[in-house]
Amino acid sequence: MREFAAANPSPAGSEPQAWTANRIDLPLPEGAVTVGVLRLAGSGTQVPQTADEFVHVLTGSLELTGEGKVVQVPEGASCVLPAGRAFDWSAQTGTTVVTMTCAGPASEAAGITPVDLSAPLAPSGAPLAELLVGPTPSCRNFTDFRSANGEFVCGTWDSSPYHRLPMRYGHHELMHLLEGAVTFVDEAGREKTFRKGDVFLVEQGASCSWESTVHVKKVYAIYRPAA
Repeated sequence: MREFAAANPSPAGSEPQAWTANRIDLPLPEGAVTVGVLRLAGSGTQVPQTADEFVHVLTGSLELTGEGKVVQVPEGASCVLPAGRAFDWSAQTGTTVVTMTCAGPASEAAGITPVDLSAPLAPSGAPLAELLVGPTPSCRNFTDFRSANGEFVCGTWDSSPYHRLPMRYGHHELMHLLEGAVTFVDEAGREKTFRKGDVFLVEQGASCSWESTVHVKKVYAIYRPAA
């Protein structure tokens, strides 16, 4: 996503002082999900949105206020803006964020929801045994946000090293690596390694393997349709 942001700068002379100004989306198939880069400066008020929105600050910083709650989102941090709620925002000049929006019903979540990087992780399911090359990893998870329809989930996850064969993703997953590194190889044989600090998307329908030789921890935003 950093490469996408660098390749799509704000128009010359633009004034990115509205929440939706200078927003550039990835060319994803039309559907419930959009992923893109948003540039902000100054402050403003955003009317209630029709989608839950995951926000990750690439550069700069944000202050978000809603329902009497003030949330600071510095560089490298993430939060979720639930659908159906207005909020005020202020941004340091030069702030660039990655967003993932998922259309759906208004959430019952208690307003702006920070992703807590220090939250205690609980054991979670491992990859399917038939896909694993080598030992079963130890995986853990914490869910910060779940949409009203259960299709959009955001939180943190970690795992011991493992290697699995390619699988087809039935979901979109935006990831921010907090620790470690992971290498993906897709069905065309293209290989890409992501490391600590990288923010990237695996699209729904993609088929790729996973190989991590060190402990990995990530923030995730997943859209998994119910049907």
